[in-house]
Amino acid sequence: MCTPGYMRLSKGKKGLKKKVVDPFTRKDWYDIKAPSMFEVRQVGKTLVNRTQGLRNANDSLNGRVVELSLGDLSKDEARSFRKIQLKVDEIQGRNCLTNFYGMDMTTDKLRSMVKKWQTLIEAFVDVKTTDGYLVRLFCIAFTARRRNQLKKTTYAMSSQVHQIRKKMMDIMTEEAVSCDLKDLVTKITSSASNQAQDAVAVRIEKACQGIYPLQNTYIRKVKILKAPKFDVSALLALHGGASAAGDVGTKVSKDFVEPPVLDSV
Repeated sequence: MCTPGYMRLSKGKKGLKKKVVDPFTRKDWYDIKAPSMFEVRQVGKTLVNRTQGLRNANDSLNGRVVELSLGDLSKDEARSFRKIQLKVDEIQGRNCLTNFYGMDMTTDKLRSMVKKWQTLIEAFVDVKTTDGYLVRLFCIAFTARRRNQLKKTTYAMSSQVHQIRKKMMDIMTEEAVSCDLKDLVTKITSSASNQAQDAVAVRIEKACQGIYPLQNTYIRKVKILKAPKFDVSALLALHGGASAAGDVGTKVSKDFVEPPVLDSV
């Protein structure tokens, strides 16, 4: 019996397996640095493929967004229901310098506040800070029982909801317009009450007492809609200067003297 040419009886070298290379051998670890507005600065590490040919590691790292718990950033478990987003804007040596990119609330915290027999009130507003960031702030609040109230429900009338929503928008605009992004983040991530409410929410709750008593008032979410032109010096100042950012290099000596030109070789 003859075998056609296209049928191979022996596999030979064609069937040999390729050498398996561990992908982690060509990756590097970089430290993620949080801005100075947070208590904990070293927040974690990230992996990236090493610079090779036209592929630069810095290009892969720039623009990465990391999500962290405010409880870890502030060493306060009471504020762990807030999620902070940080965006990598600059690479200094093996350090990734980040800036504030957004804030949100955990799902379990939101679900725990929504109950029967009360009115949920929400409002949002677009504000521009003094340093040029266009920010969208979201606020949430719930109606509360009055003192010595016998009625089971605490429903607010639509006219009262409109008045409370207007108060929310006015206070959020007033607080954000008069400060830069760093001060705004400090306001909305601070703990100004026993329930870890932020300073803006506490002010809203007090201002609305005359309309209808509120409870569980929070700045629920923050979005950065538009950022100004990237400025390295402003980012370094946010991280406490160039020395705090990490590798700043060494001073170059100026003792080099150029040799004289030779007449003949």
